[in-house]
Amino acid sequence: MEIEDDFLQYEEISRRVRISVLNMIHKTGSPHIGPCFSIVEILVALYFKSLNASPESTVDPDRDRFILSKGHACPALYAVLSERGFMSREDLKGFAVNGGTLEQHPAQDLSRGIEVSTGSLGHGLSIAAGTALAGRVDSKQYKVYVLLSDGELNEGSVWEAVMFAGHHKLNNLIALVDYNRMQALGGTGDIMGLEPLGEKWRAFGWHVREIDGHDFRQIFDALSSLSTEKPNVLILHTVKGKGVSFMENQVLWHYRSPDDEEYEEALKELLQ
Repeated sequence: MEIEDDFLQYEEISRRVRISVLNMIHKTGSPHIGPCFSIVEILVALYFKSLNASPESTVDPDRDRFILSKGHACPALYAVLSERGFMSREDLKGFAVNGGTLEQHPAQDLSRGIEVSTGSLGHGLSIAAGTALAGRVDSKQYKVYVLLSDGELNEGSVWEAVMFAGHHKLNNLIALVDYNRMQALGGTGDIMGLEPLGEKWRAFGWHVREIDGHDFRQIFDALSSLSTEKPNVLILHTVKGKGVSFMENQVLWHYRSPDDEEYEEALKELLQ
């Protein structure tokens, strides 16, 4: 499903996704609402325009693959998959409950559009690189997209995969870095500085774009002008907790669930 570039439609889908995430997290007392909210626009852009994947082609060998390496933000992925028709609203009610359908980290379920089980940070890019290389060997045209957190870049295995992909010139691999500048215990710049981030990826042979990760025009432009010679990375400058004023750029919303009063206040903002 691809909708025309009426950006109000994408923004409306993003608003509904954030409401779904808020509902799931509040109902179950789950963490990670901040990192969920920072990736909503890129997920909507992928699933409603750029990704060659649909609910009717979940096992098609030629489908594009998406891997959520920052698996703790899976409520956002679940909400987008539901909006796109890969899973039902009833499935979302089964999030993080005994006997439910959806776990607090993604568990592979191709029927619902979940390609890979993730959650232990530092693995997703390696899986994506291997999948991209397999596609080349098998003469497939699919692309592999993988979304990482900026805190995840502290993991050494990420840079091994970056080096591997650059060496093999995996031009069917697209890494997406959610650069909200916060991780579980503080700012990324305080815990493990990443700058100059773009230059590091370039040094390993990647094509790099840095964009506003909440601006659909910039996202679509970047996704439509990927390098055909190198692996691609989009560094998405985002806001942790985007969409709810009192959650934005506040590290406590990495792990805290809103109480009833905070839920009502957040819902009021998202409904405006």
